[in-house]
Amino acid sequence: MDIRSVTPTLCRLLGIDPPTICSASVLELVLAAVPESRQNGDSPSERSDARYSPRFAVQRVLVYGADAIGRVFLDNHPDLKKRLVAATDVQVELRAMMPPKTPVCFASMFTGASPEVHGIRKYERPVLACDTLFDALARAGKRAAIVAVKDCSMDIIFRNRAIDYFTEEDDAAVLDRTLSLLKEDRHEFIVSYNQEYDDTLHKTRHDGPEALAAAGRHVDTFLRLWQATEEHWARHSRAL
Repeated sequence: MDIRSVTPTLCRLLGIDPPTICSASVLELVLAAVPESRQNGDSPSERSDARYSPRFAVQRVLVYGADAIGRVFLDNHPDLKKRLVAATDVQVELRAMMPPKTPVCFASMFTGASPEVHGIRKYERPVLACDTLFDALARAGKRAAIVAVKDCSMDIIFRNRAIDYFTEEDDAAVLDRTLSLLKEDRHEFIVSYNQEYDDTLHKTRHDGPEALAAAGRHVDTFLRLWQATEEHWARHSRAL
């Protein structure tokens, strides 16, 4: 399966309809790792199996996107991969889109559609005119946010939606802003995007010391955000 499946999987978890152009299948391995809600005391088998019925107890989603770090890189750096796996419940390998350019891939990831459908087929960064995950979230009344560095692809191609945009100077500021948003708890859906590794590999080499240091910082950021979500869940559980 490929990265288009991110959108329908997130929509299924949140109980909302996917974008109209979404054609990808959900990631069943991810769904199996998430507890189902128990509404009115019903067991999962007794509830409606409508395609996007609110079966799951997911109310908040944080997506962390570290650009350009893929399976081959992690296989070649098992120390980094080990740290990531230790902080996750499930791992799924997905193919990138072709060509594997940032705007092509992230457009597919957040529409559930192929490049031929959403329209970005090379390294270009138009504002998407098609239906996206962020449009679907807005229609469902979900408050969403994108946190990204100024003038990057994620900061540009999903503009003009009824969501909140936080444009920062660098990845460190993106992390700080994301942590702040988690504490404020005003958004049901947040995308936090980092780009230092991608920037560095284009300036130097993908396995050079500068790129490896940037990748290490991305792993540190993932772990910090994972810790923050665990702390958020602990506070929410106590409040309940």
